[in-house]
Amino acid sequence: MVNDHVISMPDKWEYPWYAAWDLAFHAAIFAAVDLDFAKSQMELILREIYLHPTGQIPAYEWNFSDVNPPVHAWACLFLYRMEQAFRGKGDVDFLKRAFGKLIANFTWWVNRKDRFGNNVFEGGFLGLDNIGVFDRSAPLPTGGYLEQADGTAWMTLFCQNMLTIGIEIAVYDPTYEDLVIKFVDHFLMIANALNKVGDEGMWDEEDGFYYDVLRLPDGSATRLKVRSMVGLLPLCATTHYEPWQVERVPRLAAYARARVQRMPQLAQSIHPTGRDHPGYAGRGILAVVNPTRLRRILSRMLDEKEFLSPYGIRALSRYHLEHPYVFDVHGQKYSVSYLPAESDTGMFGGNSNWRGPIWMPVNLLLIRALLSFYPYYGDSFKVECPTGSGHMMNMFEVAQEIGRRLTSIFLKGSDGRRPVFGGAEKFQKDPHWRDNLLFYEYFHGDNGAGLGASHQTGWTGIAGSLIHLFGHIDGHAFLEQGVRSAFADLASTRPVAPVGVAVTKP
Repeated sequence: MVNDHVISMPDKWEYPWYAAWDLAFHAAIFAAVDLDFAKSQMELILREIYLHPTGQIPAYEWNFSDVNPPVHAWACLFLYRMEQAFRGKGDVDFLKRAFGKLIANFTWWVNRKDRFGNNVFEGGFLGLDNIGVFDRSAPLPTGGYLEQADGTAWMTLFCQNMLTIGIEIAVYDPTYEDLVIKFVDHFLMIANALNKVGDEGMWDEEDGFYYDVLRLPDGSATRLKVRSMVGLLPLCATTHYEPWQVERVPRLAAYARARVQRMPQLAQSIHPTGRDHPGYAGRGILAVVNPTRLRRILSRMLDEKEFLSPYGIRALSRYHLEHPYVFDVHGQKYSVSYLPAESDTGMFGGNSNWRGPIWMPVNLLLIRALLSFYPYYGDSFKVECPTGSGHMMNMFEVAQEIGRRLTSIFLKGSDGRRPVFGGAEKFQKDPHWRDNLLFYEYFHGDNGAGLGASHQTGWTGIAGSLIHLFGHIDGHAFLEQGVRSAFADLASTRPVAPVGVAVTKP
């Protein structure tokens, strides 16, 4: 392993180090000011001196073999769309180079993280540190292994991203259509495994939520009923598609229809789509969450007593404040309770916490999911937001509301105070400091105060992207014209670097 390049760092707290999934979000943010640098970062992590011959992407340099979420296909596709908008044409050669390396990474996941070839995935750590009952990077105290709802959801999104990338390339090189077909099968089979019903499935019909499944050495299984971001991530495995995209790959579309005709149970486990279930303007959708489950999950996600904070979506439901989840192993109790601020466990050194605070990257992916549902549904699908308020919103409005709450972390309230600074009076009142914002690693689940590293400008810079996004995209125009118009709107109002700040290539 030879890492001697200019690499975007998550922060300078533990400099120098990189983190693979952080880097994908950095690239998406950098695209607004230096698209070439953003593309170079994604190509770098996929180069042969980083990508293992097996296809594994190194997580970070203190443990190359740890596993980060596979969000790099999403980031590459995002950069391609941005270039289409900024320059009038996407870099197809960039997509081709990335696609080949990403196939290797996808194959590594399938061969190494699907223990028994049943299309449910592990992955362990997956960047969410102490979100679970146990340390997911270590052997379980029970023996056995975890089937992870988040790992399986990440892989479903990976399939959708690879399908979309392949369709883009196939317009210029029809031979790629053969490569893309495999991702239809993977998507259908992984979605079917994720949505398995019964005692051993990840979906809990009584609770209306997804959970990790603990497989024990004696062959028994039990769901670990922690209401966390793990159970929300299946929402993120959602991508809508336009009629013209289907027209580009007629053989792929015909294969997908034939597949579900031969195995109708595969279609029954996903969101209805295709010719018999057209969405607004004839659009289709690939999603693992069907309309009924979508409503049930959103009722929890948008409940201010559970996930919906005044400042975004919490990593863990506030329900666990008064109802900690406890799991007994041979007389030793393992528990998960709601912690809106710093962790009270030494897991991962105690310097990271996914048990209640708000994290920008997963909030962004939830917003992306809502913005994928909206062009399909339009105003035909509305939910209460917040839950119990009687205020009905479509998916665009819900995404907008979450974005508003996230960005309010940094804005002055009616009292003149910024939530991000919490009780730090020096930053709240001193004229030399009060307008110099810090982009923290994560944020207090109840009051929005910044926590962790105070200069995590990598993925927390998403806050600026959200202000730009919802400041320039009109919901009605987005519904009528689709994703391309959204990127075009962003390009027409492209931000420029502040005076005195040089934006250069590395």
